[in-house]
Amino acid sequence: MEEKMVGARQHKLILQNRGVGNITGICDVVSFDENAVVLDTDMGLLTIKGKELHVSRLTLEKGEVDIEGTIDSMVYSSNEALRKSGESLFTRLFK
Repeated sequence: MEEKMVGARQHKLILQNRGVGNITGICDVVSFDENAVVLDTDMGLLTIKGKELHVSRLTLEKGEVDIEGTIDSMVYSSNEALRKSGESLFTRLFK
């Protein structure tokens, strides 16, 4: 059974061999470095931890991101505090 969400993009996460992740339904990139990537998704904040992580493709218009490296964990959490602050990674970078 597939539920359709009204007004939101479909969120999909595909992980291949713990080395390549394809994620859709991305609203923003909160932060990233070689050990962690934090994404604001339609389903909450997604924190991806690992080693030698690299964002190989990012298309915010389509809400898609591809991540490569050794992925150790993926954890969802609430994004309410982030949405209230209203600041994205790119906003903070260009201050």
